[in-house]
Amino acid sequence: MELELYQVDAFAEGVFSGNPAAVMPLYEWLSDELMQRIAMENNLSETAFFVRKGEYFELRWFTPELEIDLCGHATLASAHVLYEYLDYTDPVVVFETRSGRLFVDREGDLYSMDFPAWPCSGIQVTERVAKALGARPAELYMGSRDMMAVFESEDQIRALAPDFRLVAQLDGMCLICTAPGLDHDFVSRVFVPEVNIPEDPVTGSAHCTLVPYWAKRLGKSKLLSYQASARGGLLQCEDLGDRVKIAGKAVTYMKGTVIL
Repeated sequence: MELELYQVDAFAEGVFSGNPAAVMPLYEWLSDELMQRIAMENNLSETAFFVRKGEYFELRWFTPELEIDLCGHATLASAHVLYEYLDYTDPVVVFETRSGRLFVDREGDLYSMDFPAWPCSGIQVTERVAKALGARPAELYMGSRDMMAVFESEDQIRALAPDFRLVAQLDGMCLICTAPGLDHDFVSRVFVPEVNIPEDPVTGSAHCTLVPYWAKRLGKSKLLSYQASARGGLLQCEDLGDRVKIAGKAVTYMKGTVIL
């Protein structure tokens, strides 16, 4: 069996930046075990698989260890593959996922994703969090999936050197760290050692939590975000109430054939 495979840098201005995702278009679903083994072999934070079902596409995401409920950069990468390589011409891609229907449209070289908003509630800043991050955040929040630590400056975010063993013991899948930006509305870094991703380069799904928080705090609906990982990534965001728009560019790094 031979299957097409694409590797795409999402939220990237060029190769070697943004967040790399593998994308595998399928005519029919493989077994869960085989998809998990392919994701493990790819050894990227996410591998996306999709199958066309009439006017929409079923989309699933796998880390090297497990299937997850929502992934932004691999969704953007999947839309990029459809438009660039699979002759998709409709104005919007509709993905059916474990997080409901997600929508992606393209304007020029910018892909815009329509995702659910995930509000969060303030909780007490604990010693466990401060020790795990090696720094004490000014505020701490818990959302439906992730924990979010808010700092006072971009310099603090860039200087973080977490103890990933301790971060993995905290509540939530992702630990999002964020602060006001110097050249952007806000900056962030995202740590996910629970699923063996010490630091995710650019995390679209984290902005389901980040965008509602910063829109309310800054009193504006349109926001420019930068994820300050080593690779870095720029995201154009908009708060829509119960939904958020998350937009960025994508660049193909590699395409090839998997032989099984």
